[in-house]
Amino acid sequence: MDTFALVATIGVALFFTYTNGFHDSANAIATSVSTRALTPRAALAMAAVMNLAGAFLGSGVAKTVSEGLIETPHGSTGMGILFAALVGAITWNLVTWYFGLPSSSSHALFGGMVGAALAGGTTVYWDGVLEKIVIPMFLSPFVGLIVGYLVMTAILWIFRKANPHKAKRGFRIAQTVSAAGMALGHGLQDAQKTMGIVVMALVIADVESYGDPIPVWVKIVCAVMLSLGTYAGGWRIMRTLGRKIIELDPPQGFAAETTGASIMFTTAFLFKAPISTTHVITSAIMGVGATKRVNAVRWGVAKNIVLGWFITMPAAAAVAAMAFWLVNLAFL
Repeated sequence: MDTFALVATIGVALFFTYTNGFHDSANAIATSVSTRALTPRAALAMAAVMNLAGAFLGSGVAKTVSEGLIETPHGSTGMGILFAALVGAITWNLVTWYFGLPSSSSHALFGGMVGAALAGGTTVYWDGVLEKIVIPMFLSPFVGLIVGYLVMTAILWIFRKANPHKAKRGFRIAQTVSAAGMALGHGLQDAQKTMGIVVMALVIADVESYGDPIPVWVKIVCAVMLSLGTYAGGWRIMRTLGRKIIELDPPQGFAAETTGASIMFTTAFLFKAPISTTHVITSAIMGVGATKRVNAVRWGVAKNIVLGWFITMPAAAAVAAMAFWLVNLAFL
């Protein structure tokens, strides 16, 4: 196997992880920054550290990505498929980042994998795509919405007699913990997705065997790149999540972050499903905001975000397919 192709593919995978970090950094910290629980730089630094730690908490999501979605392709064509899949995902990440749309980096990657696999003639495990990607894609926002609403309702009832100013100060401190949990879950979910791609590249290059454990160096470099991207920040998307959907106060921010972190840990450890952190935190914010009053949520902005969710996978798939055809024409 051409060593250059392997190195180039891993390099592009790490760049995808970097874009994932700055694209999705808002998921972990937008609510804490918007409620002034944390300063932007302090929040980004905390998120970067927790992303790094979260990447080492498990490997179930990485196994799903590397073995459960498409058949591991072989030879130079296989490496071209992975390369094209990453190009599709990166392109969509950059487009949605530019327009401040909190779309899913995860689904951009999965769409890229499916589009490139179809273009390259590799088998797509449609049962795995349906079970691990499509169903959670539709289910997780509803779960986030409902659980966010219930958690916020419980907080309002428990603290109904508390002094509002003291309660807000307490929740502002508590948000440090909930934001850290959100960032930890982001590292657990999103760093592993790139680990799965790198492992697949190593298997194609005959450096690793199918089913081998993830090498430690792969975990380290993926975690570090995600953390660096997170620290670079995603200010455009942060404004959308933190301000445009609804104006949050500290109790609402705590409820949304706690909801998002809980769902991410549950899906990673129990179901090994690579869910979208963007979908979960956005829907949790909507659910929390709806406890105030239904029209407190800017549903027009929410509608645009949801539309972005639906077009992410097919758009990334189309870009990846075109990228594969170009790579095939030029190099294969």
